[in-house]
Amino acid sequence: MSNPLDTDAGSELFSSYEAELKLVRADLSQKLDQITELSGEPRKSAVRLAERSLEEAQELLDQMRIEKQNIPTRTRTHINPRFRNHESDIDGLKRKLKSLASDRSALFGSRYTDDPSNPHDEQLEQRQQLLSGTERLDRSSQRLKNSQRIANETEGIGRDTLADLQVQRETIQHTRATMLESEGYSILAS
Repeated sequence: MSNPLDTDAGSELFSSYEAELKLVRADLSQKLDQITELSGEPRKSAVRLAERSLEEAQELLDQMRIEKQNIPTRTRTHINPRFRNHESDIDGLKRKLKSLASDRSALFGSRYTDDPSNPHDEQLEQRQQLLSGTERLDRSSQRLKNSQRIANETEGIGRDTLADLQVQRETIQHTRATMLESEGYSILAS
């Protein structure tokens, strides 16, 4: 026996989206179950695949929401509870994925477990050395930037001084030429 909702004009497309959503949801559930068994890079890869499936499920829900508006009101009252169930199922899967994705020890393995109480924690020492080196590098970079700024300012001052000296030279040469010319007139006049 066919679904009575499928006989209405707008509900056929809704039903096809719903069927597709059920497949995507099953696939997403399977991927989430697999994530719990993985760690490290394979886990990160599985999380990314699950995120893509979740995006696809969200897109299908959005399409269903749009299509739901095209369904007659009498039929929509039967579809609304089904739609809300699908939304809550996807929200639950989203929360599960978020918790699996935020499990740092499973994602990164044991390489990022700090034990500050252990003075012989090699990883903690290496990270502290790396942070110290990064801080020294930042300070050196700041000193280089400051030196570059000072060099640029000095170059600008030198350029301005040379321009001023050029103007003064031209003034002196002009004054000398004028003075020599006026001396020549004095000699001629006497």
